[in-house]
Amino acid sequence: MRNVYIVLLFPVILLSLIGCGGDSDTPPDVTDINVSINSKRFDKDLYNIDTNNFAAELQQLEEKYPDFLPFYLDQLMGFGVRGNYSDTAMAIKEGIRAFMTHKDYRGVFDTVLAKYPETKDIEEQLTKGFRYTKYYLKDYQVPEVIYMVTGLQNHAAITIGSDQLAIGLDMFLGSDYPFYKSVGLADYATIKFNKENIPVAAFRTIYRLHQPFDAQGKVLLDMMINSGKEMYFVSKVLPFVDEHIRLGYTKEQLEWCEQNEAMVYDFFIRQELLYENNLQKVIRYVMEGPNSTGMPPESPGNIGAWLGLQMVKAYMKKHPEMTLEELMKEQKDPQRFLQESKYKPK
Repeated sequence: MRNVYIVLLFPVILLSLIGCGGDSDTPPDVTDINVSINSKRFDKDLYNIDTNNFAAELQQLEEKYPDFLPFYLDQLMGFGVRGNYSDTAMAIKEGIRAFMTHKDYRGVFDTVLAKYPETKDIEEQLTKGFRYTKYYLKDYQVPEVIYMVTGLQNHAAITIGSDQLAIGLDMFLGSDYPFYKSVGLADYATIKFNKENIPVAAFRTIYRLHQPFDAQGKVLLDMMINSGKEMYFVSKVLPFVDEHIRLGYTKEQLEWCEQNEAMVYDFFIRQELLYENNLQKVIRYVMEGPNSTGMPPESPGNIGAWLGLQMVKAYMKKHPEMTLEELMKEQKDPQRFLQESKYKPK
């Protein structure tokens, strides 16, 4: 089984990155870059199987999804089928059958199929993103796109190896979808559960596949810069998506950040947090949450990530000759990175 990556998980080798340098606000012309997406509706195929004949139906499904189906059943959903599709197997009777026949999960499938009878408009957005990605990443190969439903388990986008990208359509049913709250998903998280957020989830996951980062033992400044690089990458490959959506903020949260940038930076200086390496103390500033500890309720939870993005932008303005390849490979000490960025909000 190939390595699997789900937004926050596991590293893998980096791609060869190339592209224009500097922090230009003008997106490059990518109209001549050819991209063809091969997509499959696993969610529809799974939904349509005959639940009275699991053995034969799952075997047929495996022929169409030889890699993805075992991963989905055993690793993602945890049913433990392990290739035994017998109708009498416990993993079938108490796992996949229960999932496929329970009225609540069936209702999720129904809602997905009603909201996404087809995915043409999603693929138009992904195609744009892949064109920009291929512009910056010379050898990048567009993965197969597989649409899935996992029963509201918060799997928005997943990479399986480097050649499959799975998108959980049940995580994009709209922030007002009532059952998100019933499974314990917080309001601050559901603002990203809209159709317009699909490309962002996809390319953040792709970034993390190719640019691994382990926060253990790192100081907050290092985490800020790493998160800033991720946001910077997403801004480059999705320049057509509104900034607050790329960041996972509301418009009001982004406006608050822009209006209070100097105060936010001063907060981290006064609290002596930039070089703090106690993970439990600082991780909250680069992770999602209702707001940032010690700041007004208008602040987003991961304010440190936004501040890191400003540092990365400042660094690129001071190094206009630097390519995206060089930025992503840069392993400079965070203190030196900050110093060379000349970042100082007013």
